[in-house]
Amino acid sequence: MSGRFARKSVVITGAGSGIGRAVAHLFASEGAHVIAFDRNESVHETAAAHDSIHAVIGDAGSEADVAAMIACATERHGGIDILCANAGISGGMAGLFDQAASDWEAVLRVNLIGAFLAIRFGARAMLDAQRPGAIICTASVAGLRAGAGGPAYSASKAGVVNLVQTAAQQLSGTGIRINAVCPGLIETGMTGALFDSARAKGREDMIGQLNPLRRGGESCEIARAIAFLASDEASYVNGHALVVDGGLSSSLPFAKPRALGESSF
Repeated sequence: MSGRFARKSVVITGAGSGIGRAVAHLFASEGAHVIAFDRNESVHETAAAHDSIHAVIGDAGSEADVAAMIACATERHGGIDILCANAGISGGMAGLFDQAASDWEAVLRVNLIGAFLAIRFGARAMLDAQRPGAIICTASVAGLRAGAGGPAYSASKAGVVNLVQTAAQQLSGTGIRINAVCPGLIETGMTGALFDSARAKGREDMIGQLNPLRRGGESCEIARAIAFLASDEASYVNGHALVVDGGLSSSLPFAKPRALGESSF
């Protein structure tokens, strides 16, 4: 077996669609043995594309399910070399006064606690097997500045960025690198309605108009960034949040925000 990740053991959460599926396919195509983890049955479609992908159904926010996922990878592949904590939910675009605490709890449970659990169990497995590895968490440009997501989603992704930075320090001296990738507007199941609506109205050219590339991104572009962070090419990259957004975050906002309660028309 040849490829950049030949015989590497890789675990990916949120691999049932979108970015997670693209990551699973990329690693498998480059020789890795992949555990694709998702709560949706669609993860079996991800696994069907490559013999080296094994699907596991589970909840990224469940301690028991994440522990079982890591145990499965260890049993099948002898350990873990690369962990991608990618699972996430949007929680919608409702404002601060329109969301209940339960809405925030649901988003934080998957997006932030899910990343913590993956890091906790994944890094422990790497240490126990004495296999220095790489961990990559999917954050978002919404976690860097306002305006790219709902309040709960944005706060959860800001937490992921800080979690990565904190974990990098906690893992000092272990040989385990941990980084985040911060996608901009990417066409996935989470953003599909936006893309579909724009196309239906003949306004596809408006997608991504605020970034210098003037387009939305594709899951494969984020997958390639994640693969870089997981590879030996990034051997001295640690505790970093890599922004992949077409240049969106290179500028400060230039559109006047609406006042609270002001009509959008």
